[in-house]
Amino acid sequence: MKIKRLRIAGFGPYKNEQVIDFERFDADGIFLITGKTGAGKSSILDAVCFALYGSVPRYEGTESPLRSDHCDPDDLTFVELEFGLNESDYRIYRTPRYEKAKKRGVGTTMSPPDARLDIRDLPGEPGAPGGWRSVAAKPVDVGNELSRILPLKQDQFLQVILLAQNRFQRFLLARTDDRRGVLRTLFGTARFEHLDLELINRRKGLDDEVLSVRQSLAGLATTASRQLQPAGASGLPVVPEVLDRGWFTDALVHLDDSLAHAVDAAERCTAALDAATAKLQSDEELRGRQERRAAAHTAWTVLDGREPGVTADRAAVQAANRAARVWPALQAWQEADAALEPALAAEQLAREAWRAFQADPAATETAANLTVVSEDLLGRLGSLNDVALAEKQLPGIEGEIALLQTDLDRQAAAVLETQSRLEELPERLDAVDVELAEAALGAAREPEARARLERLQAALAASDEVRRLDADLSAAHLADAVSAGENTAAAVHYQTLVDRRLAGHAVELASNLLPGLPCEVCGSTVHPAPATGDDEPVTEADIVAARLRLKTGQARLEQTHAGIGTVATRLAEARVRAGDRDTEQLGADLAVAEETLAAAGSAGLREKSLGQDRSRLRAELDAAVRTLSGLRSTRDEVAAQLAERRSARLAIDDRVELQRGDFASVGCRVDRLHAELAAARTLDEALGLSREHRSVLQAADASVQSQLVREGFADEANAVSAHRAEADVRQLDERIRSHDDEVAAARSVLAEPSLAGLPADLLDLAPARDAVAGAAAERDAALAARGSLGERVAVMAGLVADARAHFDAGDELLSRQAQVRELSAAVHGDEPNTKRMRLETYVLAAQLEQIIAAANNRLRTMTGSRYTLEHDDSVQYRGSQSGLGLMIRDAHTGRARPTHSLSGGETFLASLALALGLAEVVSNQAGGIALDTLFVDEGFGSLDSATLETAMSTLDGLRAGGRTIGLISHVDSMKEQIPAKLVITVSPQGYSEIGDVVVSG
Repeated sequence: MKIKRLRIAGFGPYKNEQVIDFERFDADGIFLITGKTGAGKSSILDAVCFALYGSVPRYEGTESPLRSDHCDPDDLTFVELEFGLNESDYRIYRTPRYEKAKKRGVGTTMSPPDARLDIRDLPGEPGAPGGWRSVAAKPVDVGNELSRILPLKQDQFLQVILLAQNRFQRFLLARTDDRRGVLRTLFGTARFEHLDLELINRRKGLDDEVLSVRQSLAGLATTASRQLQPAGASGLPVVPEVLDRGWFTDALVHLDDSLAHAVDAAERCTAALDAATAKLQSDEELRGRQERRAAAHTAWTVLDGREPGVTADRAAVQAANRAARVWPALQAWQEADAALEPALAAEQLAREAWRAFQADPAATETAANLTVVSEDLLGRLGSLNDVALAEKQLPGIEGEIALLQTDLDRQAAAVLETQSRLEELPERLDAVDVELAEAALGAAREPEARARLERLQAALAASDEVRRLDADLSAAHLADAVSAGENTAAAVHYQTLVDRRLAGHAVELASNLLPGLPCEVCGSTVHPAPATGDDEPVTEADIVAARLRLKTGQARLEQTHAGIGTVATRLAEARVRAGDRDTEQLGADLAVAEETLAAAGSAGLREKSLGQDRSRLRAELDAAVRTLSGLRSTRDEVAAQLAERRSARLAIDDRVELQRGDFASVGCRVDRLHAELAAARTLDEALGLSREHRSVLQAADASVQSQLVREGFADEANAVSAHRAEADVRQLDERIRSHDDEVAAARSVLAEPSLAGLPADLLDLAPARDAVAGAAAERDAALAARGSLGERVAVMAGLVADARAHFDAGDELLSRQAQVRELSAAVHGDEPNTKRMRLETYVLAAQLEQIIAAANNRLRTMTGSRYTLEHDDSVQYRGSQSGLGLMIRDAHTGRARPTHSLSGGETFLASLALALGLAEVVSNQAGGIALDTLFVDEGFGSLDSATLETAMSTLDGLRAGGRTIGLISHVDSMKEQIPAKLVITVSPQGYSEIGDVVVSG
């Protein structure tokens, strides 16, 4: 990674825009950033760190002090950094959160943080324009892209590239885990950790598979033991603790033997049951013949007693059959006699009705006389039909005349009313037009009134939000102050514990010393003065807990910072929306705007209503004109129809008067003639019907007498007595036929040869039946036992096959499990790995050895060959992972000791040598991050002149490697030895400026 160009404004002590071109120092390879104390030398490194990570380490992540106190509200605050990485150039632009002048009005508003990341397209690339191209334009997106492009975290960046104050020694004094994180990122060795995790997962998977196989075998053995258990037994056979293939095979052989015995027993029981069944069938057949013979004798005795009654039934059936042949004639005579009586009564009534119309009641009626009278009446009725019909129309004509008169009066009134409306509608239309114009003018103001109301409502809501957000911002600042205090306390607590931990190492080591055993530090078996201490020892758990507390405090502080920024941004936006007016002014203006909008709305409704009224009146006027013409035409038509109906009524009155005679009306005369004609016709029909019924009765009587003689009955009464219903005759026939059939059956059974010579006593079947039941029970039990054993053998065969498959799979799994377990343990740093070093740590340890070798080349020179760094791969305290430890060997004592034991100046030289060695090795690694730029902030003042001269010679030797190193120091001798300088001056106004860059000629 190479830092190329920096542009800052309004940042730290720099009020105006400053530009630093670091590429101008490439020829020198090393340059000095010089200036007075507090001029802003370290702020240049802060700007680089802020551009890449959005925070400054020495301010513990807060952005509030970043904006220059010299800035006016209109001044900008930003940092723009250009750097090269992996043959690509990037440019990042970032601004912190700060207050700036409002674009409109007076006062300030909070500007949210902003960030932008660009990449330079090379002119030779296909489709590339050869300029800067945007990659991300939001702080979140920029952070994500930078984490992908530059995998170094901020803490790691400060250990290997930007060696800022108070962080210069971290890589030298870091714990193994922290050092591993830095090296992993620089050398890209995360794949080895992934391999470690993959082996662990495979080992766990194989462990689970082996356990599953063992559990499956145990389940199969339990199931097999149930198959071995006899039916009804209370206890299961014992399953051995160590299962093998032979146990399952023996169990299957045992069940096969039991099944063979059960098959033999079932065959014997089946043969016994067949013999007992044959004996029972023979006895049942003999007992059946005995029962049939006894039943036939009993039936014959009963049938012989029924014979007299059956003979009487035969005689009754014969008499009923003869009466049935006479019965139709008797029924016909009875029906004819019954029909004659109502015919004679109807004839008498018809005679009485006819005589009511005759002048001579004693006159004799004949069919001929009645025919002449009917023809005369028909003729007179025909001459009166037309007049009677016309007379019936008179009430309808009178009603039509009344309706027509009423309609004529209504039409005349409607004509007068329509004429009156035609005279008043034009005046009403003129009045509506005037009101409509006034309403349209008021309604036109509604859009403007509504827009003003919405603006005032939004401004009032924003004003309320401003008051609320002001309170929220105060609370957020208070919470931020509390979080900052807690974070500071956690940091002090952590550093105190670390210091106590380091100071207590001697006491802890002394507590483990035993007489006669060598010391772990010096190797001596004599311990004359072991270190002691009264303080409570600090454990690793205390350090971990303090570190967790520190991380929690930092996270909470970042959250409160983010909360302040969010609230401040929302507050600025709300102030812009609220404008310059206060809440009371906005409330008054809002009330006026609401009244104005309500008035405009009412005018719009009035305009719509008046428009509808105008359209309705116009339609009424047009309709009235058309209606008047139609009403006049209808009135004339009704008057003509009324005159025509009155003329028709007079003509009908004349005809009726001429034809009605002495009757009240022509209709009454016609009704009298119709009644007389009906009486004549009814009497004629009654006379004919009585004659017909007399003739039918005489014929029926003759037929009855002839049938009685033919069937041998003396009179009708004998025939009626002998007659029976058809169902009764059928029932008697069935009874006789059933008796005859039963007699024949009894005779047939008694005549069978198989029933002759049978024993008199009935045979007892109980012994044979008991023998069959016992044999069947034994046969069923034997078959059940055979079936159960057959099923158990089949199940056992399947279990044995499954067990063999599991044994085969288990053998293979155990072999694979042993291989993977051993490999995983070696890669993970467990036994048999005596070094307790993971594979990734092993790879990083090799890289660390190269870094140490490169660092020692410079450290020997800078310390006169007194000190050299050594790689410590011994097992760490309490058995933690080893492999990345560092020790310092002192040539004066010939022993290696912890790096924490170095003095301030010695620590600076060792840290500088280690940083330079780290940069050299990483740059030489393919796929690593090339560290082409290195910044060192202070620390040279702790060196004596000779050591400083040696350190400067060492740094000067880096020019040949193409690396650029920026140094910040107040040491005068360094100013003389380093010709390339970046001079920072303080203006009379108090803000700093970067003067002309001085480079070697």
